Amino acid sequence: MKNIFYILLLTTQFFFAQSGFEKGNDLYQKGKYDLAIKEYESVLAENKESAELYFNLGNCYYKLQKTAPAIYNYEKALVLDPANKEALNNIKFAQKHTIDEIKVVPKVGFAKLLRDFTGIYPFDTWAWIAIGLATSFLLFFLGYYLSQAVVIKRIFFFGMFVILLSIMLSISAAFFEKSHFDNEKPAIVFAESADVRNEPQNASASIFTLHEGTKVYVEETLENWKKIQLTDGTEGWIDSKAIKEVK
Repeated sequence: MKNIFYILLLTTQFFFAQSGFEKGNDLYQKGKYDLAIKEYESVLAENKESAELYFNLGNCYYKLQKTAPAIYNYEKALVLDPANKEALNNIKFAQKHTIDEIKVVPKVGFAKLLRDFTGIYPFDTWAWIAIGLATSFLLFFLGYYLSQAVVIKRIFFFGMFVILLSIMLSISAAFFEKSHFDNEKPAIVFAESADVRNEPQNASASIFTLHEGTKVYVEETLENWKKIQLTDGTEGWIDSKAIKEVK
């Protein structure tokens, strides 16, 4: 009886989540972006999230010319689906409405090569690749074990060796990407303008000012202050109320 109750409860929650999402889509098509946002956020209130939901929210805010929430939700969509081409494309349009022009300092040397390689796929994709390779390794092992011809055995043995190296590479890439994902803390400036200071206190000197929609990376938290870094490597302290962390 309890199992039936839980199934009905989950089914009801799913129905309302789908209903809210579909209502939001319908309202968006009618140009009622404020109402669509309320429907989408009602789904989020039920702890139901997806890349598509955040993407649609971003579109609503973009239509309302609210740059920071638009970029924030596109970033949320990309956290769940890093290869989402529509979100990647739309976030570029939204960023054109920001005031701050901050250069991106690219990494060089081995660190760049490593990041470029592991960044091809998210960590969960690398994990699935490792599982697929492990299955292939098992098949090659069976081929090696069951084959009678020496040449065929050598081929299977060499294949097992190559696959084993590939498995180790995939697992290493998965751990590296997971570590990068956990340590990287992007945030979006929501305040119309916010001073970045050299120390975590209002009495300290202002280094520069950031504006709505700018993306930063949180490095440290101290009471009501966040130490942030920009894509050009510049660092400073900002009031935690001025930004909203993506994850």
